[in-house]
Amino acid sequence: MPEAPAFEGVRSRSELRDFSVSDSERFWAAVGNQRLSWISPFHTVQDCDLTQGRIKWFEGGKLNVSVNCLDRHVHTSPDRVALIWERDEQGSEVKYTYRELLEMTCRLGNVLRRRGVKRGDCVTIYMPTCPLAVAAMLACARIGAAHNVVFAGFSADALAERIRDAESNTVITVNQGVRGGKFTELKKTVDEAVQSCPSVQQVLVAMRTDTPVVMTARDVAMEEVSEIIEVNKGLIKGLPEMLKEDVVCEPAVMNSEDVLFLLYTSGSTGKPKGIVHTQAGYLLYAALTHRYVFSYHDGDVFGCVADIGWITGHSYTVYGPLANGGTTVLFESTPIYPDPGRYWNTVERLKINQFYGAPTAIRLLLKYGDHWVTKYDRSTLKTLGSVGEPINTEAWEWYHRVVGDGRCPVVDTWWQTETGGICIAPRPSEPDAEIVPGMAMRPFFGIKPVLMDTEGKVLTSNNTSGALCMAQPWPGMARTIRNNHQRFIETYYQPYPGYFFTGDGAYRSAQGYYQITGRLDDVINVSGHRIGTAEIEDVVNQCSAVAESAVIGFSHDIKGEGVYAFVVLKKNIDIKEDDLSRQLNKMVSKKIAKYACPDVIQLANRLPKTRSGKIMRRVLRKVVERDLDGLGDLSTLDDPTAVQEIVEGHNCLYWGYLHSDLN
Repeated sequence: MPEAPAFEGVRSRSELRDFSVSDSERFWAAVGNQRLSWISPFHTVQDCDLTQGRIKWFEGGKLNVSVNCLDRHVHTSPDRVALIWERDEQGSEVKYTYRELLEMTCRLGNVLRRRGVKRGDCVTIYMPTCPLAVAAMLACARIGAAHNVVFAGFSADALAERIRDAESNTVITVNQGVRGGKFTELKKTVDEAVQSCPSVQQVLVAMRTDTPVVMTARDVAMEEVSEIIEVNKGLIKGLPEMLKEDVVCEPAVMNSEDVLFLLYTSGSTGKPKGIVHTQAGYLLYAALTHRYVFSYHDGDVFGCVADIGWITGHSYTVYGPLANGGTTVLFESTPIYPDPGRYWNTVERLKINQFYGAPTAIRLLLKYGDHWVTKYDRSTLKTLGSVGEPINTEAWEWYHRVVGDGRCPVVDTWWQTETGGICIAPRPSEPDAEIVPGMAMRPFFGIKPVLMDTEGKVLTSNNTSGALCMAQPWPGMARTIRNNHQRFIETYYQPYPGYFFTGDGAYRSAQGYYQITGRLDDVINVSGHRIGTAEIEDVVNQCSAVAESAVIGFSHDIKGEGVYAFVVLKKNIDIKEDDLSRQLNKMVSKKIAKYACPDVIQLANRLPKTRSGKIMRRVLRKVVERDLDGLGDLSTLDDPTAVQEIVEGHNCLYWGYLHSDLN
């Protein structure tokens, strides 16, 4: 780290980490000055108060994020490859240089400006992972608008809710998405969504495929974006106006704490939270973690296979790599299309050096066998990463032994939408420092984790478990929840005053290493996607046959966590279980997304409740985990016999599934 010599007494990585916590202002001031290009320097490193949820970094500083991601690299290496678009069609990758990406960003920025998008507006982006989506994000940053990227697997209702909360007047989408050889009608989904979004004045529509779509008065037709760059890149078609625009787009001068983007994440109340990230602190933290967690070096090819609709795609497909002048892969397909060798075919063909994926995909590929991996040359790989949920030991060891040939370190990273970037990971560390399978292990620079007991006291000993909190702020952390700062305080700062509460539990080993044990609230993690149980229950309860429901997560071999729904039917309702299952899955798919559909539906006459009427989900979890000894005191229940009915119903389902597996 080039800044390190200026830090007195720092002679090793461990001493540097200690310094970054004990003298965080000097550390972040030096890193901020060195790593970002400023229009005007900052005068205050931080102004933070965790008791009030006040987070401000680098005040007084002015910069433009797109300049930091594009222009400064164009000045030094214009023909360096910025993006490699790994299209769904295997073997048809397309490369974009920094010069080409800047040109596309500037033209799109000029279009948005000319069509009335102003500094401070929020543009919703509902697109697959593709270069035009990256250009759209950077174009918003260039003109001072915030972006709100919505995962292209979300339903029209979920999209509409996010558009309304963001108050977007502009939406950018494509006619169809292509993933795993299947087509999704993204434009039709937007058409349905904007019917309930009065703020939307225009929808810009690119063409990912040749399938025509119905255009309305609010839609802005798009044409060949290929002409902007060169004819043979006519793979996504762009705005007709873009061809008329100048390739120069004056970057807006932004304050460090101006909003860069919103990203909606599930909360335990059922209403998604619009997490707000700002300019300088987020970009610096994404860039620093990208370089040092993965040991990224200039000239490497970084392969993060996350969708841009999630925070991983924001931080480690777009902003982190581009801020570092890196080459980043945009992966449009799935791990098993056209076959289970897709990831490793991509590694061989694109010569990927760092590969960053989800445990759910690793567990899936493990079951297909080693030959789908070993048939491809993976000698370029230097680091393997895991993200989205804790990785189990079996998957970790297969990832390390088979994919990495036993020579690549596996970095199991812990972080969240709210943290902006990786907070706990095995690297950076001394080169020969141990890595324990299935553990996130070591806090990153400037991160000070603590474990809290149920009474809100800090647990100081090792070999203990508690609620994972952060004792001091860092630049990448979220600033607020859009339109609801009180909810921000109540969710993250009130549970343990003076600390940032992550919502996760963790174990600290005898050696002081951290292992994430899972969520402490009613949020489940399905294939790396966080979803509130209340959000699913709300949809299930809208079914005309359902009186009430309770949703919990349960251990799933592939997904990590599955969705288990307990359903109480209204009286005198006669419906077949298969029909009910189809109906509920259709509703959840339409209202939220397919990944949120229940894996198991158990009918019940009643749910275990306290005398005050609260559903005892803790009891339901123990039943599903088959841990009846752990049910605890049931005397507070309104009717303890309800638990026995639930147990008997679960046993019938369990033995039924077991019998079907044996057959």
